[in-house]
Amino acid sequence: MKIKWTTLYVNDQEKALKFYTGVLGFQKKSDFSQGPYRWLTVASAEDPDGVELILESNANPAAKAYQAAMYGAQMRAAQFLVNNVQAEHDRLAAQGVKFTMPVTKVTGSIIAVLDDTCGNLIQLFQPAW
Repeated sequence: MKIKWTTLYVNDQEKALKFYTGVLGFQKKSDFSQGPYRWLTVASAEDPDGVELILESNANPAAKAYQAAMYGAQMRAAQFLVNNVQAEHDRLAAQGVKFTMPVTKVTGSIIAVLDDTCGNLIQLFQPAW
């Protein structure tokens, strides 16, 4: 058994696709629709056959409420492993990405938190071990 997909609710799938591919550097893996439903996934350029992130519309009232509650509580919707948080922070900040938490050393790791412009807070994570 292994993890293949994980879901991230977004308030605009097209905007999310542009952010996750054009800014963060993920690759689009799947993009097809059936009626109003759109299956849209991205994967890491470093591991294109690995876990795919489903950029799921928050059109469902439960998804919208969940996403709003997570964001309102300043909880991270996802965490992405990076080799160097400071370098990623600097690269993304230069592109205008808003960080809600600067690069911070915490027990066992270095983290920073960004706003994905689609209703989510994303934590960049660099292990210290």
